[in-house]
Amino acid sequence: MEAFFTSTAIVAFAEIGDKTMLLAILLATRFRQPLPIILGILAATLLNHALAAFAGQQVAGLLDAPWFRWAVALGFVAMALWTLVPDKIDDDAGEVSHKGSVFLTTTIAFFLVEMGDKTQIATVALGAQYQSVFMVAAGTTLGMMIANVPAVYLGEELVKRVPLNVMRWIAAGLFLALGVWQIWGLAV
Repeated sequence: MEAFFTSTAIVAFAEIGDKTMLLAILLATRFRQPLPIILGILAATLLNHALAAFAGQQVAGLLDAPWFRWAVALGFVAMALWTLVPDKIDDDAGEVSHKGSVFLTTTIAFFLVEMGDKTQIATVALGAQYQSVFMVAAGTTLGMMIANVPAVYLGEELVKRVPLNVMRWIAAGLFLALGVWQIWGLAV
């Protein structure tokens, strides 16, 4: 359960103000159909994060050496720093084309935007750390939903009311704590 709860907390905080959260707000204000948007976010996140957790588990299994565990620990510290950098939707990403269902549009957009995003990279690292694809993917998916479902329903009002800088610092603190905890375990 540690893998599940840690994954949920890290991603829920890291997602606040992230570009995928901004995409959720953009889709919600454009399409005004919350249920297909939420289901699209869920489908994209389940697939993306299951693949990421699996990749992390496989890499950790192949490279079960002390230097790799140090690299994962330092990766969490780097994620803490990266989390402090605010995300924004690129100018050309603001134009979401819609040639099918809202669900399919959301699923594809979310899957693609999440590629290489800090929450996906964190999921790879968590998969390597905990060696549990299911618990990590379930936790990170729940974290994404905790952050994005309110964004879909509340849209821009949420961004106005939630202090994104505070949330970024909390997420950075969680990443840093996880990295320091791993470093401590390796050094002792």
